[in-house]
Amino acid sequence: MDGHAQAGATTRGLALGCIADDHTGATDLANTLARAGLSVVQTIGVPGPDVAVPETDARVVALKIRSVPADEAVAKARAARDALVGAGAGHVLYKICSTFDSTDAGNIGPVTDALRADAGAAIVPVCPAFPGTGRTVYQGHLFVGDRLLSESPLKDHPLNPMRDADLVRVLARQSAAPVGLVAHATVRAGADAIARRLEALAGEGRGAAVVDAICDDDLIPLGEAALRHPVSTGASGLGHGLARALIASGRARESAAAALPEVGGPAVVLAGSTSAATRAQLAAAQALMPVLRIDAAAAVADPERALADALAFAREKLPSGPVAIATSADPDAVAAVQARFGARVAGAALESLMARIAEHLVAWGLRRLVVAGGETSGAVVEALQVKALRIGAEIAPGVPATLALGAPAGALALALKSGNFGGEDFFARALEALR
Repeated sequence: MDGHAQAGATTRGLALGCIADDHTGATDLANTLARAGLSVVQTIGVPGPDVAVPETDARVVALKIRSVPADEAVAKARAARDALVGAGAGHVLYKICSTFDSTDAGNIGPVTDALRADAGAAIVPVCPAFPGTGRTVYQGHLFVGDRLLSESPLKDHPLNPMRDADLVRVLARQSAAPVGLVAHATVRAGADAIARRLEALAGEGRGAAVVDAICDDDLIPLGEAALRHPVSTGASGLGHGLARALIASGRARESAAAALPEVGGPAVVLAGSTSAATRAQLAAAQALMPVLRIDAAAAVADPERALADALAFAREKLPSGPVAIATSADPDAVAAVQARFGARVAGAALESLMARIAEHLVAWGLRRLVVAGGETSGAVVEALQVKALRIGAEIAPGVPATLALGAPAGALALALKSGNFGGEDFFARALEALR
């Protein structure tokens, strides 16, 4: 076993290990596992030997591998799996976004292939359904609410536009082995029926199988069937099914999440997501707090000026209450910035800007941060050197309040939100939850 695996092996009796492809997805999953009754801790990357990881039923390793080159994503996921297995995890869930964000090059297929090979698994069940947030899978097709993924706003995702809702077809284009389907009728027949179908598909040479789920009741037999395999791939809905199956089987004990301590002080919202949900949340927030909307093109062209302007805004407004700072923009504006600078360059520049703003704010004494956007959240927690997160009460489906552990600045109250999550009043609710 390599050094990464040894470094993470501090927990005993770990029932479930999870590898999340971004930081908000990790927090979403940790929230789901805690609500299902598992004790859980989220780490930022594979924890080093200097990090005291609490003993829990589940551990979620937050990586930033959704939109990086596939070989980099595979290497980091493999290191995380080694650490989790070394810590005793009997099953590893590769947590992906419920909108299946990926391209024909990956990264869902290549990482799933690698984890399957490392575990010696015949097949990996795959299900991004999360009915609590309106993500369902039927006949292998992903729906966002009542719309196919390819007809939803996610079709215009700035990094991974999703123009095909047929997940069997999408996953097959990025996988080494053929992909099968476990249809809804089989899911409704129960865990044994799902297991038999997976075995049959493995016998046909399928390396992965998309599993239908259209309601919470479908997640329970899916979780039970998935636990019969060493690896699964899916969103937080699958995590719920796995958690309930672990408790039902006696491999984990049901527990209640402990309340987080209050940290107090001023609070800031940092919004980097360009999703329709986050844009609506920012519009609603304008009635409650000052909102600085950073011009993305100007910020990429002159990040130092953008940083100075943002910090000047924060210094002026924070004494009177919370503020929001955003690079969010509508799809046309995003497309224009990407055309001018390139999607990767623009995205990296804006993430770096938000991370630097967060660093300065925390250095000034800020201890409460709400961050919208998976890539933005990853950049912020890495810049703040957060090592792990304690999970608190749910703010909205998929988004808990958290307390940062191991950061040089000390205690930080954080809410890390996937761009598409939460209602229009999310920012107000998050600031109320982060005491």
